[in-house]
Amino acid sequence: MPELPRISGDEAIRIFKKMGFYEARQKGSHVVMRRGNKGCVIPRHKELAIGTLRSAIRQAGVTVEEFVKAGR
Repeated sequence: MPELPRISGDEAIRIFKKMGFYEARQKGSHVVMRRGNKGCVIPRHKELAIGTLRSAIRQAGVTVEEFVKAGR
């Protein structure tokens, strides 16, 4: 399994958008991303904790490999 990068919330949102997700709504600093019936919550923080990013990837129903590949 590839190592997850240390990225900001905005960078994670950009990568999810490249994967076909869209911003469904936002409350405070948390953005809900949707694609079909799958979704995830991304906090707009300067740097996401690795566990938070891994949880968002799991919620979205994609693999870590797909996420890292889309981020390149």
